[in-house]
Amino acid sequence: MDTAEYRRRGKEMVDFVADYLENIEQRRVYPDVEPGYLRPMIPSEAPLEPESYEDVLRDVDRVIMPGIAHWRSPHFHAYYPAGSSVPSLLAEMLSEALGCIGFTWAASPACTELEIVMLDWLGKMLQLPEDFLAGTGGQGGGVIQGTACEATLMALLAARSKKVKCVQEADPLRSAADIFSKLIAYTSEEAHSSVERAALIDGVVMKMVPTDDNFSVRAETLEKMVAEDKAAGFIPFFFCATLGTTSCCSFDKIDELGPLCNAENIWMHIDAAYAGSSFICPEFRPLLNGVEFADSFNFNPHKLLLVNFDCSAMWVKRRVDLTGAFNMDPEYLKHENQSSGLVTDFRHWGIPLGRRFRSLKLWFVLRMYGLSGLQAHIRKHVELAKVFESLVRDDKRFEICAEVILGLVCFRLKGSDELNEALLKEITRMGKIHLVACKLRGRFVLRFAICARSIELRHVQEAWQHITELSCQLLLKHH
Repeated sequence: MDTAEYRRRGKEMVDFVADYLENIEQRRVYPDVEPGYLRPMIPSEAPLEPESYEDVLRDVDRVIMPGIAHWRSPHFHAYYPAGSSVPSLLAEMLSEALGCIGFTWAASPACTELEIVMLDWLGKMLQLPEDFLAGTGGQGGGVIQGTACEATLMALLAARSKKVKCVQEADPLRSAADIFSKLIAYTSEEAHSSVERAALIDGVVMKMVPTDDNFSVRAETLEKMVAEDKAAGFIPFFFCATLGTTSCCSFDKIDELGPLCNAENIWMHIDAAYAGSSFICPEFRPLLNGVEFADSFNFNPHKLLLVNFDCSAMWVKRRVDLTGAFNMDPEYLKHENQSSGLVTDFRHWGIPLGRRFRSLKLWFVLRMYGLSGLQAHIRKHVELAKVFESLVRDDKRFEICAEVILGLVCFRLKGSDELNEALLKEITRMGKIHLVACKLRGRFVLRFAICARSIELRHVQEAWQHITELSCQLLLKHH
């Protein structure tokens, strides 16, 4: 395919995508296929000779679309939003065409420099302390990771490296292996599973901290655990606080936990993957109070800020803590400006060496929506969640299971777990809307998340009507 044909096919693809997005709510939101459905539909080996573009595109409809869960659909209420917007899609197209692999400043200067500035823009929108911004006298800075999982792992690895150095400075004869064996990390029992997974990858013990009645970690609980572990000869070194847990969007009390972590020399990382976007609204910014005590902070613009996956923003208070843990300098990656003190090489800030030009889509979205446009989008999501909450509360057969703060409502039919499992199974089978569940205090709970950019009040009302109709049928069966 030459550039002339690309010009034609590219315009066709834009039309294809625009038609898909405009008509997405007519599609069944969740696929009705069995595992392994795809293999019999295509040849068992790649073709020897080239095939036509028309044939490939026909097979997108025949093979791919039947197995797609339509995350952009206003009927999709599972997990959390997967951000997307037209400016972001256009920026992705440009990014892929430029093809930068921005591991060093020299590999493509604009790729690195725009990322530095965009993370400062975002940090200022969130009113992060100046310590976290690169364009200040501070020692911090921001970086785009692929996901919040990567950010947590990076923070954990950096914290481990820092703690080992610190202990060895006080006791030079102590081996790294001995220190490793005594390290203890902590996180909430409600934290995302990726936090525990990061500890598995890192080879350290991660302890789950019990939460209060609002599913939040409190300082007194962590303090007790830390004291017990220190008395037993262990070395507490890392705590991952969550702002907006995956199960029910609860918030750890970082304004209490931060001073404790600072006093105990424990690295505090804040995972605000979903909720972080909301802090650009003044009314939600108090949820971030206490961030000044953190060593690192992360959220996903690719959830609520209308940026396409993947784009996870991470800040550190002291960039040397991050780069000092991963600094490798082979000859083929050296360049004449690296010792000037004026450049950042993001290969020292993350796990992969190769990096896409992800700041481009952030730049497009922030400029074409503006702060006010993004705030309006977030407020709409929160308002629609409140509408759904009131519908649930007005129906005596249902109960709300956690405080509704942002765009997530946790609810269930009053009754057994089996009854609620049957309801979710029926919702999934029908495929009109899509929800997932969680466990809260051992109970099976349904999660209704406001996800799509295109969602309106009528979609929330239609979803509730569908849920209540299915519930009526189920309750009749069970009685």
